[in-house]
Amino acid sequence: MKSPRLFKALWTAFLLAVGVLLVVLAFTTDFSLAKHFEGSFMLFVSVALMALVSEYVDSSLGMGYGTTLTPVLIIMGYQPIYVVPAILLSEFVTGISSGLLHHNQGNVNLGRGTRARKTTAILAICSLVGTVIAVFAAVNLPKTIVKSYIGIMILGIGVFILLTRGTTGRFSFRKIVGLGSVAAFNKGISGGGYGPLVTGGQVALGVPEKSAVGITSLAEGLVCATGLALYFIMNRGMAWGLALPLTIGALLSVPAAVWTVKLMPPKMLRQSIGYATIFLGTLTLVRVLI
Repeated sequence: MKSPRLFKALWTAFLLAVGVLLVVLAFTTDFSLAKHFEGSFMLFVSVALMALVSEYVDSSLGMGYGTTLTPVLIIMGYQPIYVVPAILLSEFVTGISSGLLHHNQGNVNLGRGTRARKTTAILAICSLVGTVIAVFAAVNLPKTIVKSYIGIMILGIGVFILLTRGTTGRFSFRKIVGLGSVAAFNKGISGGGYGPLVTGGQVALGVPEKSAVGITSLAEGLVCATGLALYFIMNRGMAWGLALPLTIGALLSVPAAVWTVKLMPPKMLRQSIGYATIFLGTLTLVRVLI
């Protein structure tokens, strides 16, 4: 970038505008309808806009979609058992699309024989175990326990993001295996928590940031497909009144997000996501206690 300070100022202004938009939507939309999936046009548009913004940040940074939207949707009144499969569906579609587009634009090289492709395959395969365990836990555990875990997990992720700024480590496929398994468990039980661990973990291990974002997007899409299939096998169905606006809104943001990655390093956004996840995790826990 010719003027990184200007870019950073514009990005900060964008994030502030997004925050204001979410607050306005929260106070002007009848979110009580969400409890019964009785859609209204304003509710549909509101959910789609939140998905668009969250996925734009996620595809730009490799984190933030499920981590952001899950607690917000729970606060709006949706139950976790409906939120999680809807999030998984939307991220399956956008994750695959984003990962392939990142490759197409040169943000990551997923060609045959590359370390990025091998890392993606390992993350996807090893994550299956964590996803299977998590889906069964999410279905059978009491709602209060699931909500509490979501809040604690997101709070921890925010702290993790901030503590790992500027650190690098030694790359190891063994570490990638553990990273993917834990992250997939988070994803399957709550709909969020995959990207922050996998992207942040890869960067901490020395993977270039743009490659880490592209790898995470594609691997997350594959992991979401597994979790989604399990929910259908267990006859949990899909809340289409929630899934459709999430998927449509999220998919619309992918091209712009991939373009953003080409223009700037994700480091500029990590601190903002860290503070945001800490806030949302705390808010979710407060919601459980009240």
